[in-house]
Amino acid sequence: MRAYLRTILTEGGTLTTEEIILHIVVAAVISAAIYISYWYTHVGTTYSKKFNVSLVTLTILTATVMTVIGNNVALSLGMVGALSIVRFRTAIKDSRDTTYIFWAIIVGICCGVGDYMVAAVGTGLVFLVLLILGRVRNDNRILLVVRAARTKETELEGTISTYFNNKPVLKVKNTTADTVELIYELTSRTYKENYKKELSITETLYRLDKVEYVNIVTQSDEISG
Repeated sequence: MRAYLRTILTEGGTLTTEEIILHIVVAAVISAAIYISYWYTHVGTTYSKKFNVSLVTLTILTATVMTVIGNNVALSLGMVGALSIVRFRTAIKDSRDTTYIFWAIIVGICCGVGDYMVAAVGTGLVFLVLLILGRVRNDNRILLVVRAARTKETELEGTISTYFNNKPVLKVKNTTADTVELIYELTSRTYKENYKKELSITETLYRLDKVEYVNIVTQSDEISG
């Protein structure tokens, strides 16, 4: 029994140079599909070329590690111990990025053990799903922040509601004995629909008098760390 366990722990499959090169090259080829998919599905400011390149290198590195490990249990345990001391604290800005990270790792594992068909079929299916459903353009929200004398509260709310055709949503109302601060949320489309009006919302509000400031802030859907 001891001899059997010793054999499992010390012996591993021996790969030829051609097989090693094939594992890594196939991983690099399939990672191109991951690169294209990420580039296509992430549009505008959500796209990060550095992260996209990292997905390609992650696939190749995973395949390389799996090629080295093979079926050697001792190397597998050693690799797990080595990686367990590494902490990754990179913030994920988009929930879809997690999918791409797992995709790259799984493709690398499949190619590293020589299961090219599994890697290719899985990649093709995921690529098709993301091609159809994954192209999402974030609709950034616009926050309209207005501070004025409290005596202008009712007139202020009426003016903003009328200007944007009752579409803005009042999210916050902060008041003191003398002032009121209103924070409205609008979609980008609602805000842009009023570009052609003679007076901008800023100019319209300042004409009410006793308005201290009008701030317009873009709020993104991205998750920042």
